[in-house]
Amino acid sequence: MRSPTDGYTHSQDAASHSTDALQTMPDTPLRDETLRQRLDAAMAQVNQVLLGKPRQVKLSFTCLIAGGHLLLEDVPGVGKTTLAHALAASFALEFQRVQFTSDLLPSDIIGVSVYERESGEFRFHPGPIFTGLLLADEINRASPKTQSALLEAMAEDQVTIDGQTHALAQPFFVVATQNPLDLNGTFPLPDSQLDRFMLRLSLDYPDATAERALLVGNDRRELLAQLTPHLDGPALIALRRQAQAVTASASLLDYLQALLSASRRHADIRIGLSPRAGLALLGAARAWALLSERSYVLPEDIQALFVPLAAHRLLPARGGNGDHLARQLLAEVAVD
Repeated sequence: MRSPTDGYTHSQDAASHSTDALQTMPDTPLRDETLRQRLDAAMAQVNQVLLGKPRQVKLSFTCLIAGGHLLLEDVPGVGKTTLAHALAASFALEFQRVQFTSDLLPSDIIGVSVYERESGEFRFHPGPIFTGLLLADEINRASPKTQSALLEAMAEDQVTIDGQTHALAQPFFVVATQNPLDLNGTFPLPDSQLDRFMLRLSLDYPDATAERALLVGNDRRELLAQLTPHLDGPALIALRRQAQAVTASASLLDYLQALLSASRRHADIRIGLSPRAGLALLGAARAWALLSERSYVLPEDIQALFVPLAAHRLLPARGGNGDHLARQLLAEVAVD
């Protein structure tokens, strides 16, 4: 049964058909029950810090487990930095934060080779990108040259400096933030950079209940300082392997391909979804199914992830925005 927070629906008949077709499949999401309990504890901990945002928290965990990178686009003060800190603490990931500004240089992120007189050689001094979770704060305030310094790292898990390639430790996860309203002095991310982010999320304002709890509760900085790791790097890599083993049936792949094809033929979309976007959607759906304690992907998983995964990749042909176009594709493509 689909959770009402999972989002976008087609007809009840189609959803019922997709569920009935998978009734005989075993429900064996995580083989290690201890790992399942630790994962649940980590999600509960993040939800205690980021109040009233269970869907965004689940999407963030999905992105991390699927091996993607996350773009948080929202106004200041809604919890973007808090979410990044909480994820790093819950997974015991080394955390680095870089405040992107117009004068930030690529070497400020990836590092620099410095000549040492004693040895007569250049020695590489790694930058903050050599970490577990990198928070790239207000990424659109840096120049395109500096933004591109992240591109190789996000795509290849490595950086190249002075002809030498340096591998990044695994797991490596980028959380980038940007303010969609204050655009003075900013440089919009190019399409190639946007495509490296698996999901784009908006946290939005809390509801009245969550905001009251926030007002009367402890300071977020105190809560962050009290967070304990429930998982670690090896556990995260094990979760990624289990997510990759989640079953995607032929009919599920047909539905996914139908969405990709529709995005490329739509009259209001100038550039549709690439094969890389299709792979990202499948990987994210497998991670979402794992978090939902299933060993197989349902069309509802694709629907729950489609807007945050596809909207920033769709280029409108005339006006409009990616979110509207993504929802339109979901409404037009039926589940067979």
